[in-house]
Amino acid sequence: MDKPITPGELLCLGSSLAFSGLFYYLYRRKARVVARIQEAPKLQVDDNLPAVVSAAEGRCLPYVALEGIVLPAQAALTSHYHEGLQGVIQKLLLKEHRLIWNSLARSWLNMMISEVSLTDCVIPHTPTLCTCRSESERVLSEQIYTVPFLLASPGPEAATQVSVDSPLQAVCLPLEMVYERFQQPSHGFRDLLGQYLIGEKPKGILETEEMLRVGAGLTGIGELALHPDGSLHLQPPAQGGEFFLCLGDWQTVRSELESASGLWKAAALLCAAAGLAVLLHALCRAYRRSRPRQRQQDKEPDEEPDEEAAGDRAPEDSCVVCLSQPRECVLLGCGHICCCFRCFQALPTRLCPICRGPIDRVVPLYQV
Repeated sequence: MDKPITPGELLCLGSSLAFSGLFYYLYRRKARVVARIQEAPKLQVDDNLPAVVSAAEGRCLPYVALEGIVLPAQAALTSHYHEGLQGVIQKLLLKEHRLIWNSLARSWLNMMISEVSLTDCVIPHTPTLCTCRSESERVLSEQIYTVPFLLASPGPEAATQVSVDSPLQAVCLPLEMVYERFQQPSHGFRDLLGQYLIGEKPKGILETEEMLRVGAGLTGIGELALHPDGSLHLQPPAQGGEFFLCLGDWQTVRSELESASGLWKAAALLCAAAGLAVLLHALCRAYRRSRPRQRQQDKEPDEEPDEEAAGDRAPEDSCVVCLSQPRECVLLGCGHICCCFRCFQALPTRLCPICRGPIDRVVPLYQV
């Protein structure tokens, strides 16, 4: 018996439904975060901020978007490569990039970050946009340093400051690329021979430094609380929710999350459409296979009434003696047509089976 759906189709259907559910969950999660950010109060660091927080229940605003400039609460961090450049978060990274031998192309496959200069480069305000052809890279060293810092008003007349607690718990660190250098190693003959044997060789080491600079405009999205000593603190939400620190305004965070949620939604719809296509294909195949069977079943009832009708008509034309053979002779002189010739010969007396009259002679009956 043919199966309505094959194991391969069942696997595709189950996988598409599972991925669709996962992607829809991620989409709904991002959408809830976007909605919460949209509903959060939008505040700036000024002298009216303590009064706004103290008027809230529990002297705490569960979720706000707060804008200000970055100031160190203690001594600031100094860049390792640029004098006078200070920050409150510093990230130092050493990453190795390698080349892989491609036997099909008979060449080394470039696995390094493209568009990286071989000389020192300083990018003061915008992060470097790099493209990577593969994930063949290895982090040699990663160090992150931070010092307590505050959010203050851009204006010099405002004295209110907000302490930012646990910045490393933010979804993404608001860092700027301040130093980037790619060091290309030198290869000897022995090194080249070993690299061809193992099919992999180092391309170089990328050294970067990222910082959250002092004086940068920062937007924090989280819980804003007023402590008993009168200090304001921006911290990760205690009642659930994600903690954001970004160099742009709150709309930048919202637009990025909306883009991510849109991608998850499109992925969920695509997987659901794939599962629906597999299901429709299986249903169409089952329908095409069932049509010949249905036609055969429809023909069988049509044939049965013909047999029944033939059975109903048989007693009217059959012999009254044996009830199986057709009537084949005319009995004279009464003229009755009532029996077959074999039954006429088997009559014990020459009397008509219908009227019991004497039979003078028998004439064959020919039906046209």
